[in-house]
Amino acid sequence: MKIITHSGNFHPDEVLGVAALRIVFGNDVEIVRTRDLKAIEEKSAEDIVLDVGMKYLPEENRFDHHQEGGAGKRENGIPYASFGLIWKTFGEKISGSKRAADTIEEKLVLAIDAADNGIDTYQKANKHFKPYLLEGALISFLPTWQEKNIDIDGAFMNAVALAQVLLKREVAKAKAFIDGEEEVEKAYHEASDKRIIMLDNTYSWRDVLTKYPEPLFVIMNDGKQTTWAVSAIRKDGVSFQSRKLFPESWAGKTGSAFAEASGVSDANFCHNGRFIAVANSKDGALKLASLAVAA
Repeated sequence: MKIITHSGNFHPDEVLGVAALRIVFGNDVEIVRTRDLKAIEEKSAEDIVLDVGMKYLPEENRFDHHQEGGAGKRENGIPYASFGLIWKTFGEKISGSKRAADTIEEKLVLAIDAADNGIDTYQKANKHFKPYLLEGALISFLPTWQEKNIDIDGAFMNAVALAQVLLKREVAKAKAFIDGEEEVEKAYHEASDKRIIMLDNTYSWRDVLTKYPEPLFVIMNDGKQTTWAVSAIRKDGVSFQSRKLFPESWAGKTGSAFAEASGVSDANFCHNGRFIAVANSKDGALKLASLAVAA
């Protein structure tokens, strides 16, 4: 089989689409970059065409969205681009579950498809800079006008290789979040004081705990270090604002200075932003959290 996409300049949607297909079918599958419609129409049945060919026919392995009327929209109004069409068919197989695939759809695929269809996904909070997005990283592989000796097909494959690594990591993170979510839920429901949640590992806790009104601080240890971290719970899943910060007198202090300021003998560090603190023991971390709640 072959994976066929368009030649010339490349964009994040087909880069990620090809990366996803390589995860499914392996790195040895042949990648063909062409705009020859005759060659595309005469493809073998098992060949997959994406982002070129003017057809969306998943039963025929055709995944383009440039035809008149596009290839449909999601319920939220975001039109599909080639990455989204590939993910719609292969995402669950790549991710191992529908829930993991839906997590990556929401986190990554939507933004890529929206950008490819000219839809803004964010508003700039500061007029002086633009955030560096994944699409910027991928198209940085495009040769500049000064790089006339760079093979654009080779540059495309370099971008695909990076996209493949990132996509695999997002799959791993989605699986870990889903597996760990039950542990976080259990810790919340078993906590005698739901303002302080104790975790025995670094589960992805933010989305779970921010949906409950009580938690103010979470205590955790990654199982590799002897220190225990205490983190402030954010107001919601996307905000950098915390529900409650550590006392101002703790800000930026370390070692004995922090121990003296907090009254906790093994207090180790408090971030200057007052949203995370560290103690050398579980009991010390619990004391820091308790003091912060009462402050």
